[in-house]
Amino acid sequence: MPSLKGVAIKGTIWTFLGYGASQSLRLANNLILTRLLAPDLFGLMRLIMALIMGLNLFSDIGIAPSIIQNPRGEEPKFFNTAWTIQVIRGIGLWLLSLLLAWPIAKAYENEQLLWLIPIVTFNTLLTGFNSTALATLSRRIDIGKFTIFQLGAQVISLIAMIVWALFSPTIWALVFGSFLSSVVKLVWSHRLSPEIKNRFQWDPAAARELFSFGRWIFFSTALSFLSSQFDSFMFPKLTSFEMLGIYTVAFTFADIPRMVIGTLSNKVLFPIISRRADLPRPVLRNKILAKRWILLVGLIAILTILASFGDFIVLRLYDDRYAQASWMLPLLALGVWPAVLLRTNSPALMAIGKSNYAAFGNLFRFLFMAVGLPLGFYWGGLFGVVLVVTLNDLPPYLVLNYGLEREGLSGIKQDFQATLLLIASIGFMVMGRYFLGWGIPTFSYFFP
Repeated sequence: MPSLKGVAIKGTIWTFLGYGASQSLRLANNLILTRLLAPDLFGLMRLIMALIMGLNLFSDIGIAPSIIQNPRGEEPKFFNTAWTIQVIRGIGLWLLSLLLAWPIAKAYENEQLLWLIPIVTFNTLLTGFNSTALATLSRRIDIGKFTIFQLGAQVISLIAMIVWALFSPTIWALVFGSFLSSVVKLVWSHRLSPEIKNRFQWDPAAARELFSFGRWIFFSTALSFLSSQFDSFMFPKLTSFEMLGIYTVAFTFADIPRMVIGTLSNKVLFPIISRRADLPRPVLRNKILAKRWILLVGLIAILTILASFGDFIVLRLYDDRYAQASWMLPLLALGVWPAVLLRTNSPALMAIGKSNYAAFGNLFRFLFMAVGLPLGFYWGGLFGVVLVVTLNDLPPYLVLNYGLEREGLSGIKQDFQATLLLIASIGFMVMGRYFLGWGIPTFSYFFP
């Protein structure tokens, strides 16, 4: 039987390879589609996808984390009860989206949303029938099989979007690609682990455990949606769907470090720490921090590139319609740093069953966004809005570090050291480009 260390290393390698391949495909698809489709279509689709995310997160009771964390996670009674809840939830979410379609279409004065929302959100119903084998793969840290599954579905979806857009450059290209991805994942998920055959079943003890573990996850994910997607709902109201599409281009690149460490955190760090959660806190803390420094140095390298040269990336890859994304990208990339620090050690709180800290962290993040975005737009226009988004990971960082300190798992000293290294790295790069006559990132907003 392979050692836990070997499994972790293998899982980490697969995570980075899979994420790199996924982002490369996503970038290629994005570059092609932005030349075939108008920016407002991406803005419209982002709003709908934000709605889907909201429906999912507002009803999330942590089914996958429960299967990963619970000792009964591989018992048929347990995962079949989890699957039954998941199916009921998926159907309920789609029915709820039907009720929301009309008021949302009226709020944004866009009749397309009236029929787009029910069609696109049908994916939530399909996702509800996905096999629990996906969570079991994460429990076993079998990242290779999971990565191939994700990439395969992504390739099929991207090809479908591009082919449709070539013949008919409408929002239907994005809608069809999203639908096909859900269908492929549904069918494929039930073939990943032949020994896991999901069926409708209800075990009261398993249901109690699922709801008990998931009650704080429910609040945390609901608040996470409100805080992380509030910009998607506010941008069209404050600016336009076209500007939301431009902002999405910048945000997609800036969010790469967060997505990298988020994937690694969910698929590797959380399962590994869950297996070691019974260790004395000082021992567990030292084990986490020893490996964490390596991750932080790698992420500092990525952030330095995005914060120092992100404007060049946008200007070289996109046409003039997306030029404003060039000053947004470096600023947004800087704001990802607190989230990077959190996601490299906060899985420890979830692993020891302390999911309440994440809930409060997301609450303060939401409050910051709800108050900050309108004020930012009032005082600073578009720049003020982007600046608020840049700073929105600071509130949860403070809250979760309070929790880590209370539980004897704090890494605040390491955070400070890594932050100094990031500042020095970006400062060196920005100074170099300034002396080469390339200007300073984000200053193009003030001096076009």
